[in-house]
Amino acid sequence: MRFKDKVAIVTGGGSGIGEAVVRRLHSEGAVVVIADIRLDAAKRVADDLASPERIATREVNVLDNPGLEGLIEATVGQFGRLDLLVNNAGMGSFGKVTQIDLAHWREVMAVDVESVFWASRTAIPHLEKTSGSIVNVASASGLAADYGFAAYNAAKAAVINLTRAMAIDHAPLVRVNAVSPGLTRTPLAVGLFDNPAIMAAYGGILPMGRAAETSEIAAAVAFLGSSDASYVNGHNLVIDGGMTAHTGQPNFTKILGDASHLDQAESAFRG
Repeated sequence: MRFKDKVAIVTGGGSGIGEAVVRRLHSEGAVVVIADIRLDAAKRVADDLASPERIATREVNVLDNPGLEGLIEATVGQFGRLDLLVNNAGMGSFGKVTQIDLAHWREVMAVDVESVFWASRTAIPHLEKTSGSIVNVASASGLAADYGFAAYNAAKAAVINLTRAMAIDHAPLVRVNAVSPGLTRTPLAVGLFDNPAIMAAYGGILPMGRAAETSEIAAAVAFLGSSDASYVNGHNLVIDGGMTAHTGQPNFTKILGDASHLDQAESAFRG
């Protein structure tokens, strides 16, 4: 029970990756505060776990900085400590810089980056007392560019480097790390999975041959937030099934054949 007697906050904990993180931390003994803009979603998860002494819910809009402050102060007030903050809440975005307006740009930055900054800023003094940690949920989209995701790419890249900055500024008392999931099967991604053209395109770039399950992302979050990762700080753990491990060039083994056709393959490169 890596999190026995530990207290964690998970923003966006009412569904998707956040819900999986809540369930994983709870299964390992943590007291978990589920923060979500949809209180009914948070309560659904809490009711399912059915352990009122180790679960609390709070309605929080991460655009509301006083609300984030209240979340953290109420958690410490109720449970006496804070050991782990999981900044999971976020939003997607689609559009080139010439297509999105300033209001949308600012909303994406506020939800995906500013909320991480403000929640962390409020939590760090409490985490210093427990030698706690922060895990930020970034994205593989923060590592490079995607067509038509300008704001989201910029925001998640900012989360990754903000993670590094906080990690060096607040060590050794507080560790700060991030996870960067690739395609993951969540309710918010249902539009991708329901689109045959999109899934066919993914089929050519996922070495594992499938999307991640939310439980797989949660396992990585739990590792980084636990004492098993006591010397891991400022790290961005990419969980994308190998998607970003390749250059993006064509799969030559499919086009030219495997090693049994090596002569033919080499001749293709000699021209």
